[in-house]
Amino acid sequence: RHARVEKEPPAAPADAASSTAAADEPPAARPVAGSAPPVDPRGWRDYPAGPAFLRALTDGRAPRAVWSALAGEDWAARYADAVAATVAGGRGAVVVVADAGDLERLDAALTTTLGPGRHACLSAALGPARRYRAFLAARRGDVPVVVGTRAAMFAPVDRLGLVAIWDDGDDLHAEPRAPYPHAREVLLTRAQLAGVAALVGGFTRTAEAQLLVETGWAREVVADRATVRARTPAIAPTGDDPQLARDPGAVTARLPSLAWTTARDTLRADAPVLVQVPRRGYLPSVSCAECRTPARCPHCAGPLALPSADGAPACRWCGRIAAAYACPECGGRRLRAAVTGARRTAEELGRAFPGVPVRTSGREEVLRTVPAGAALVIATPGAEPVAEGGYGAVLLLDSWALLTRADLRAGEETLRRWLAAAALARPAPAGGRVVVVADGALAPVQALLRWDPAWFAARELAERRELAFPPATRMASVTGSAAAVADLLAAAPLPDDAEVLGPVPADEDRERMLVRVPRSRGAALAEALHTAAGVRSARKAADPVRLQVDPLSLF
Repeated sequence: RHARVEKEPPAAPADAASSTAAADEPPAARPVAGSAPPVDPRGWRDYPAGPAFLRALTDGRAPRAVWSALAGEDWAARYADAVAATVAGGRGAVVVVADAGDLERLDAALTTTLGPGRHACLSAALGPARRYRAFLAARRGDVPVVVGTRAAMFAPVDRLGLVAIWDDGDDLHAEPRAPYPHAREVLLTRAQLAGVAALVGGFTRTAEAQLLVETGWAREVVADRATVRARTPAIAPTGDDPQLARDPGAVTARLPSLAWTTARDTLRADAPVLVQVPRRGYLPSVSCAECRTPARCPHCAGPLALPSADGAPACRWCGRIAAAYACPECGGRRLRAAVTGARRTAEELGRAFPGVPVRTSGREEVLRTVPAGAALVIATPGAEPVAEGGYGAVLLLDSWALLTRADLRAGEETLRRWLAAAALARPAPAGGRVVVVADGALAPVQALLRWDPAWFAARELAERRELAFPPATRMASVTGSAAAVADLLAAAPLPDDAEVLGPVPADEDRERMLVRVPRSRGAALAEALHTAAGVRSARKAADPVRLQVDPLSLF
C-alpha cells in the first residue's frame, strides 16, 4: 500500500489534506509558506499579550505561550490565527488536538483562514492510504501546516516554526502503546530542540502547563479580570449556605431546585439547556433496594448494571445476565439505582419537561452541533455539542462521581470537564447561566465560579511539589508480577537519590512499584530502567514488565 502511494506523482489528488480543497490544484498552484493572507489580530485583542504573540510569530521569533481561553472563545479560529502568523513568517506549524471533533473544527478554521490546500490532516479516520498521502505531503513540503490527533506530534514539517496543542489535559493525548509518549511532552521537546515557538492552550490549565509558566519557559496569555467577567456566564453552586437555607434537600438531591428552576426558566425563554452527566448508559451501577449493598456478579464479582428500564441486570465485566439476582447479604431481589447514567437522565428530564425535545450525545452517537431553540441536551464529558448562539443554561450533575475518584488528577480533570461545558454557555449579560451541583467551598468549584484556572493550577502544582508528585518530580511506574518487578528493580542502576515507593495493587495478579527522582534526574532514571529492561530481555525473562515514565495515573 505504501509503495503504491509513494509512486503517485505529487500532483495526485491531495486527499492527504483531509477535507481541504487542494485536491484539484497542481503543485505549481499551491501556495507556499510565506504567502499567507494578512493575519487579523482582532481575535486575540481580548488577551493583552495576544497581539504581541502573533507579531513574534510573524517576525520569525520563538515565543512560548500558555493560553487560558475565555468562555465562549472560538479556540479553533485563534489557533488558525497563530498558524497563519507563522506561515506568513515563512515557517510551518504542527497542531495537535485530542479527538476527531476538535480536528473538524480546526480543519474548518484553517481552511477559512489560510485557504484550501494549505494544511494536511492526520487522523486514524482517514484510513491508511489517505493518512500516508498526508504524511508524504508534509514530508515533501507540499503543505506548511500539519494538524491532527496525537499521531501528528511526530509529523515532519519543513522549516518548523510553531508547535501547538489544544486541551493538553485530555487523556487522549497520551499514547496507550509503548513507549507511551504524551503529545504535550513530544511537542515541547521539539520546540526546545528546534528553537521554535510553542502554544499550549485550553479552557483550563494543567499543572504541567503551570510549571512551564513558573519556571519561565513560557509566558501566560490571559485576559484581564474585567474581560473575564464580561464573557463568563453566571455560575452558581447548589451546596453553599444560601442555597441550602432555601432548599435543605439540595444536599442529597440529584437535581436540586436551583438547577430545576434554571432549566425551566431557560426553556421558557426558548433557549437550549445542556446537562452534563459523568456516566454513560442507563444505570451503570445498582444496589440492593433493601440493604443498599452494591450488586455484584455471582460469577466474577463485577458490578451489575441495568441497560434499560425493562432490561435484566448484566455484569459490566463479563457480560453475563443476572436475571435471578439475589442479594448475598439480605436475600432481597429488588434493585435500586446507585449511579444514574446519561440515558436514564434523559428519560427523567423528558418526563419532567413534557413536550421539550430531548437530545443525547455520548459514545453511541456524538452530536457536533444543535440548533437554537428550547431543547434539553444530555451529554457525557467530551461529547457536548456546540449550540447555535450558545446554551442558555448548563447543568453540571453528579459532581461526586468526578471529585471522589482516587486519582492524583481528580480535581484537575473535574475542572477541565466543567470549564469545557460551561464555555458553551452564553455570557451572563446575554442570560447565560451555569449550575454546578456541588459544595461551593471546594477548590475546583471556586475556580469554576471565578473562572480562574490559573489559580487552581498554581494551587495544584504547589500541593504536588509539597508531596513530591509529578510534575514537580519525575516518576516511573513498574508494573508486572511481584517477582518480575523485583527482578527488574534489582537489575536497574537507579540514581542515588531515587525513591522506590510501593507496592500498590495494579490488578488481580500484578502489582506496581513507583520510582521517584528529582526532575533533573529524569533522564538518568529512564536510562537505568531501560538498561534493566534490556538485561531481562537478553535473559528472555518470561514475565513481562510494563515501564512508563510520568504516567497519567499513578495508582
